[in-house]
Amino acid sequence: MNSTWWKESVVYQIYPRSFNDTNGDGIGDLQGVHEKLDYIKSLGVDVIWLCPVYESPNDDNGYDISDYRKIMTDFGTQADFDVLLAEIHRKGMKLVMDLVANHTSDEHYWFEEAKKSKDNPYRDYYIWRDGKNEGPPNNWQSIFKGSAWRYNEATDDYFLHLFTKKQPDLNWENPNVRKEIYAVIKYWLDKGVDGFRMDVISLISKQLDFPDATTPNFNEVITKYYANGPKVHTYLNEMNKEVLSKYDIMTVGEGPGINLANGLDYVHSDRDELNMVFHFDHMYIDCGEGGKYDPIAVDLVRFKEVFTQWDEKLKGKGWGSIYLGNHDFSRMVSRFGNAKNYHFESATLLCSLLCSMRGTVYIYQGDEIGMTNVAFPTIDYYNDVETLNSWKEAEDNGQDMNAFLKLVHMQSRDNARTPMQWNEQDHAGFTEGQPWLKVNPNYKSINVASQNDSPNSILNFYRRMIAYRKKNKTMVYGDYKCLDEKNDTFYAYERWDEKSSYIIVHNFSDNRRSWDYPISWSEYVEELSNYNQNGAAKMFKPWQTKIFVKSR
Repeated sequence: MNSTWWKESVVYQIYPRSFNDTNGDGIGDLQGVHEKLDYIKSLGVDVIWLCPVYESPNDDNGYDISDYRKIMTDFGTQADFDVLLAEIHRKGMKLVMDLVANHTSDEHYWFEEAKKSKDNPYRDYYIWRDGKNEGPPNNWQSIFKGSAWRYNEATDDYFLHLFTKKQPDLNWENPNVRKEIYAVIKYWLDKGVDGFRMDVISLISKQLDFPDATTPNFNEVITKYYANGPKVHTYLNEMNKEVLSKYDIMTVGEGPGINLANGLDYVHSDRDELNMVFHFDHMYIDCGEGGKYDPIAVDLVRFKEVFTQWDEKLKGKGWGSIYLGNHDFSRMVSRFGNAKNYHFESATLLCSLLCSMRGTVYIYQGDEIGMTNVAFPTIDYYNDVETLNSWKEAEDNGQDMNAFLKLVHMQSRDNARTPMQWNEQDHAGFTEGQPWLKVNPNYKSINVASQNDSPNSILNFYRRMIAYRKKNKTMVYGDYKCLDEKNDTFYAYERWDEKSSYIIVHNFSDNRRSWDYPISWSEYVEELSNYNQNGAAKMFKPWQTKIFVKSR
């Protein structure tokens, strides 16, 4: 296995709008990130991934870019960015930016020109089709609800937008579009950034016949119709050849529709495309046929299967991304743990899981202190466009809106976007003004200040676990084997190489349980746990995690 810095890195994801506000306008900013660099460094992480900070009208909180080379004024200035980048490097960390190349804002100059007339030079930067039967070109639905087509009166046709109506999809068939995007990548790499997380990169190539979708299952629609288009690998290979390969950087592609059948095509070390992808097989595990607002229970056996199958698929050929939360999903302790009754135990178990798997580890801001979902009293408190569109659709369909509000409490992307909880002061120390999104009311009991100096805090368990991973490279590169695969309570696996052998066991339950699996316990020593007092090796308290090392 070739060793590289990005394989060994632990990445800390920052959603800048919600991280730290220094000027009192209620919106986090670049100076706020700068102010917290020592804190970030103290976690032991190597790379900061910054969600979009480019000029944007914020229809989708920065993922609708109107100028790829300008910093959004809400976040600061280009000078602020340059200082931040220099300081990140000075402190021995790296910076990964978000690249949004599937679509722009409808307020981008290219689109403002493209919509004017059919012979405009920028017309072919986007995807246009004539309507059918006095309606849109086909039945495709936006990922954020409603038709994926929007009528443009000036040209009497429709443009494609797989996300909001203010996010028209770029036409990657046009070589000028590709050149523009590669020039943007080069601009930021020449500034010194250390790589890119590429937003929905699996969607950039379209099926140009635009067939109607024939399945009600929306995840299937994404995989079959929107993702993995006929030229996606041609484009990624070209991007790598033209720009990426010329720099020592890391790349990770967000991959809706990427699965076991096609995942290796994106990251195989021989293909010269991307270093890693984020697949969603475990992140859609609680989604029913109707998507995230049609939730089903998390099946631990299936959860284990996903991690095991992906590790097997990538072994020796590609590299994986290990994550359980980000800005697009609910808080991981509320989703995969028990935030109500076993907050510390389940948050630390999930940390142990993240840090003991093969692949690059990604931690989302606030998860290191166990931030939880928020249950705002009415829909008026919510900001996320996906949440609001889903609410409107449910209302239009005559659903029970009290019941739907409970689904919002579980599934809204705003669960991950409430401001970072720094201390017990007003607005959790995030801002001296009114925050753009209300702070989770539990900030007085869950915050950085209260956990920072407490040896038995979630925060210090994260620090300890990250340091443990760094010290034991077997956790990064070693082989992996799932043990007791069909057990619906325990997730156990072996990690080993020629130097060391570990068994890691997690009790995903609220009960004290015995793990009765044939292990020669006399050969193993317990090295790490999230409980201070331990009993027999095979006995596990609720949400207990244990790491055993084979004694020599």
